[in-house]
Amino acid sequence: MRKNRPVGRYALEAVMLLFSLLFLYPLFLAINNSFKSFGEVMSDVIALPEKIIFENYAYVWQFINYPKLFMNNLVITVVGLAGIILVSSIAAYKLARTKTRMSGLIYLLCIMPMLIPFQSIMLTVLQFAKQLHLSESTWGLGVLYWGFGAPLAVFIYHGFVKGIPQEIDESATMDGASGFRLFFLVIFPLLQSVTTTIIIIDVMWIWNDFLLPLLMVNGSPDTKTLTLAAYTFVGQYTSDWQYAMTAMVMAVLPSIIVFIFLQKYIVKGVVAGAVKG
Repeated sequence: MRKNRPVGRYALEAVMLLFSLLFLYPLFLAINNSFKSFGEVMSDVIALPEKIIFENYAYVWQFINYPKLFMNNLVITVVGLAGIILVSSIAAYKLARTKTRMSGLIYLLCIMPMLIPFQSIMLTVLQFAKQLHLSESTWGLGVLYWGFGAPLAVFIYHGFVKGIPQEIDESATMDGASGFRLFFLVIFPLLQSVTTTIIIIDVMWIWNDFLLPLLMVNGSPDTKTLTLAAYTFVGQYTSDWQYAMTAMVMAVLPSIIVFIFLQKYIVKGVVAGAVKG
C-alpha cells in the first residue's frame, strides 16, 4: 500500500495540472491574440503570432484612456470592498453572538440572496438605483456591490465568529470595552485571515464584473470600467478583435496580480469561515 501512494499522488498531480492548463487556456488565447494583427487573428486564432505587435497595447492605452478607467475601477472596487467588509463583519458578529430565533431568521434572510440569480432582479435593481441617484456614477456602482457581496461575506464571517470564544468578549467588556470599540479593537483583528479571503474573492469579482457596470454606468464615457472598454472594440458591423483581446488582458491583469500574491489565503479563510463553530 505504501508503494502505491506516490503513484497515486503523481497521478492526482497530473490530473490537477491538466485541469489547470484547461482553465488557463482561454487566458493564453487572449494574451496570444493581443500581440497579433487583425488578419492573423481572423486567419488562425490558435497559432502563435508571426510577429509580436506591441503597438496594440500602446493604441489601446491611448484609445480607452487607460489611466482614467483604471481609477474608475479602483474607486468602484475600494468603495464596494469597504462597504461589504464593514457591514458584513458587524452584522455577522452580532448575529453569531445573539442566540435567538429572530437572529437565526435574520441570518437566513441575509444569506438567501446568494440563491437568487442576478438576471432575475437586474431590471428592478436598475430602476431602484436610478431613484436613489446611484446610476451613472462610480461611487454609486460601488455602493450597489454592498448588497450583492454581503450575503457571501456574512456567511463566511458568521462561521468564523462562532469559532471565537465568547470569553474574549466578556474579558474585553470587563476591561471597559463595549459596542463598536469591542468589535473593532478586539474582534475585528481576529478576523484578519477571513477578511483577506473576502478581499481577494471580491476584488476578482468587482474588478472584472461586466453585467452590472453595463447596466449602471455604460451611458457615460467618464464612468466606464476597463471591462466595458474592451467591449467597445466589438461592434455590429466591425470588430477589432486584436484590440479587444489587448484591452481584456489589460483589464484583468491587475486582479490577476492581486490573486497571485494573495491566493494562499483563499482556501485558508474559506475553510476557517465554513468549518469553525
